[in-house]
Amino acid sequence: MRQAALSPPSSASHYQPIENYGVIGNLQTVALVGMDGAIDFLSFPYFDSPTVFAALLDDARGGRFALAPLLDGARHRQLYLSDSNILISRFLSADGVAEVSDFMPIALEPDSTDKKTEAPHRLVRRARCVRGEIKFRLRCQPRFNYGRAQHKVETRAHGRQVLFLCDDPAHPLTLRLHSTLPLRHDGHGAAVAEFTLRAGEHAAFVLEEVQADQARAPGNNASHEFVAAAFKATLNFWQRWLARSTYKGRWREMVDRSALVLKLLTSQKYGSIVAAPTFGLPEFIGGTRNWDYRYTWIRDASFTLYGLSRLGFYEEAGAFMRWLEARCAELPDGGALQIMYGIDGRAKLTEEELPDFEGYRGSRPVRYGNAAYGQRQLDIYGELMDSVYIYNKFGTPISNALWLDLTRLIDWVCEHWREPDEGIWEVRGGQQEFLYSRIMCWVALDRAVRLAQKRSFPAPLARWMRERDRIYRDIYDNFWDARQAAFTQTKGGRTIDASCLLMPLIKFISPRDPRWLSTLRAVERELVDDSLVYRYKGADGIPGREGTFCMCSFWYVEALARSGDVRQARYIMDKLLGYANHLGLYAEELGPAGEHLGNFPQAFTHLALISAAYALDHALDEPGREH
Repeated sequence: MRQAALSPPSSASHYQPIENYGVIGNLQTVALVGMDGAIDFLSFPYFDSPTVFAALLDDARGGRFALAPLLDGARHRQLYLSDSNILISRFLSADGVAEVSDFMPIALEPDSTDKKTEAPHRLVRRARCVRGEIKFRLRCQPRFNYGRAQHKVETRAHGRQVLFLCDDPAHPLTLRLHSTLPLRHDGHGAAVAEFTLRAGEHAAFVLEEVQADQARAPGNNASHEFVAAAFKATLNFWQRWLARSTYKGRWREMVDRSALVLKLLTSQKYGSIVAAPTFGLPEFIGGTRNWDYRYTWIRDASFTLYGLSRLGFYEEAGAFMRWLEARCAELPDGGALQIMYGIDGRAKLTEEELPDFEGYRGSRPVRYGNAAYGQRQLDIYGELMDSVYIYNKFGTPISNALWLDLTRLIDWVCEHWREPDEGIWEVRGGQQEFLYSRIMCWVALDRAVRLAQKRSFPAPLARWMRERDRIYRDIYDNFWDARQAAFTQTKGGRTIDASCLLMPLIKFISPRDPRWLSTLRAVERELVDDSLVYRYKGADGIPGREGTFCMCSFWYVEALARSGDVRQARYIMDKLLGYANHLGLYAEELGPAGEHLGNFPQAFTHLALISAAYALDHALDEPGREH
């Protein structure tokens, strides 16, 4: 089990570092649990539902669920139980040792007909005294609908049940907190308690969603028997799931944790995959680049599907393919895919601001929803077709119905690949002709041709091959800068973009082609800072700065490995793994002091880690290679 001692957050700040959090989830949503025992972020009951805890975005108004011992000067540690997403927060002091364990039982369970039905959404917390006699404090203070809705509190069963009733017509929700100990209402919308445990004793708390008409039903789901059974079932679920992984390489611990993160970000109800479980976390402290990532990007999800398939998780790949097939089937003739959707497939993701939230360490505005859903990003068709090609090869052959829908999309690409778009980075400074978009249009056509030939599907192959070759020549003619000896971000431009690191990875160019090797040197010269990689440098229509992008750094490792510079690739890989937080998790970006920035944890980063580890293992295992 990976564990490390970290300092608790400074008393001068209400906000913990982003990297001080672990995550738990139930395949429907994810909660962030700080090293101090506070749950500071939870959208509930689904990934893209309004928050009930969002102290990470506003310490006073967001709401939190705090549970911790009162131990002065205690050292804080966090770890996951082996091969699981059950999180243990430990508090170590000369006066005693305490633990808080957190998990969310899996929300979909087989019923008597072996169909999956949605069980109540629950969060389980257990406080335990390991040594000594320790006083604990609990404060459960939800804030509904992003802190904007009022709620009522009722205590029942002699304080062992607390109801939080929100009748906001926009987002009605009732939560019930079960406890093994009496709780009281503090008059400010919170349930509170202070209690003492001796060595070997524990107290349990279960927060669950209930229907309003069932809220006052009897029972106590915080009983020892219930919590023990839920703990065992949850641990068994995660360990059995991870045991299916086929990865046996050098970085197994980190790859396994990344796989567990990707699974956490997968909706078992819909099969879709969110880019991250959070919104509003800044790309630079005090900056305005604060976006909502709780949606399914075609790009991110397709790469994630590819990564999970590589590890042998074909069931998840199949579920996402069914979700994707539904999106393709919805398109009218001549229609194009959106770049992202809600987890349930909804198309409209209106972006709004929360003006009353101060933002993480003053980073405003805090946005939910994402206006980028209306952008044009031509690269998504390449990522889509590459993942379909891989799934057809290693998973289940695709259906004729999906092929017919894909054919319409490929015909659309033939008509529109020359047009400008906002690109992979979703710039808001106007559309341009981007290298990466052009390359991925080539990938879309290339994989469509290969798939048609492999499956003998009917297709206008002559047209597709002709357009594919036109794109290839256009890239070499118009995106190559002879003065820099590199492929550039835009047509006729001068900027170097880290997305070009994917060129050899998606087999557009040989990893040892002279033009590619000189482009790799340009990336190193312009964008690499030690082992970390910026995505690009230059204006993009959005004010503020940003950190280095973790996924670009792992792309760099894979590009080095494929180019033959295996020693350097391994050196960079080892350094990058040192930037993970104490649990092996990564945010989207890293700041100048190695601090984690942006939404956390990010699927794309963990996918890139898996891909880099896989490629580097392969390179190191080549005959005659020095290890």
